Amino acid sequence: MTQISIVIPLYNEEESLPELIDWISRVMEKHGFLYEVLMVDDGSTDDSWEVIEGLSQKHPIKAIKFNRNYGKSAALNVGFKHAEGEVIITMDADLQDSPDEIPELYEMVKSGSHLVSGWKKKRFDPITKTIPSKLFNGVTRILSGIKLHDFNCGLKAYDKKLVKTLDIYGEMHRYIPVIAKRNGFTKISEKVVEHRARKYGQTKFGIERFIYGFLDLLSISFVSRYKKRPMHFFGTLGTLSFVLGFVFVLGITWEKVRAIYILKTDDYRQIVEQPLFFLAIAAIIIGVQLFLAGFVGEMMVMNSHKRNDYIFDNTIGLDQ
Repeated sequence: MTQISIVIPLYNEEESLPELIDWISRVMEKHGFLYEVLMVDDGSTDDSWEVIEGLSQKHPIKAIKFNRNYGKSAALNVGFKHAEGEVIITMDADLQDSPDEIPELYEMVKSGSHLVSGWKKKRFDPITKTIPSKLFNGVTRILSGIKLHDFNCGLKAYDKKLVKTLDIYGEMHRYIPVIAKRNGFTKISEKVVEHRARKYGQTKFGIERFIYGFLDLLSISFVSRYKKRPMHFFGTLGTLSFVLGFVFVLGITWEKVRAIYILKTDDYRQIVEQPLFFLAIAAIIIGVQLFLAGFVGEMMVMNSHKRNDYIFDNTIGLDQ
């Protein structure tokens, strides 16, 4: 039985791959682990796939090549689906994560942790990355209640049962601990890991990743609460809007009746011309629409099914 699956998403990392695989091989052989390396080429435009093909002749490598660049979350998602190890380790391909950390991460999962997240306490990144990262991690800690210092560290270890529940896309790889907690895997630990300076090439991520990441955090926070019960959200807002509008319409109607039959005046025409009347009607309409949206959401939840929208160009050691 495979003890460890090492999932490595990559994009244009042809220079670092031979050194990374040799390093992983030395560590695994030293500790006697039965392992597999699952590499997901996220549509590289360099010679990364040719390098992987060569390395697969010497090492226990499985590999998948996307037909275009889908993003890191997509690469991890597909890697998780094909991983067979008892413990799944994720790491970046740029040599900034150290394979020497793998044995201890493995033992922490085998000791009971569902997820162990690396913490790059000492970083070699420029301030343009470290400051936004601290802000990002602080906001995520507050919103999720998970006390991790570095949600975005690529070096993580997972129990196999956890990764088989994951379905991530967009920039959601940053929030895997949040999703894990939502799925009931609450034993989340942290380990200080070595962060190495980039040896080859340059980072593939820009400042936009924090913008997209924040939007995905909002999505996860919403989905984690209302994915299985959209009526609770839309129905509540719809009911409040409808009741508020209905109360105002009743009040306006009473003013009209009072003007006609009690005060015997024709001032009632001004009543239905005031802005409040139209706002009340709008609130009723919006309330009905939100309520219907809740019903539609409930029907979609009942009839939903998962699809695989990622297209592979090629694979090694896998049935497509």
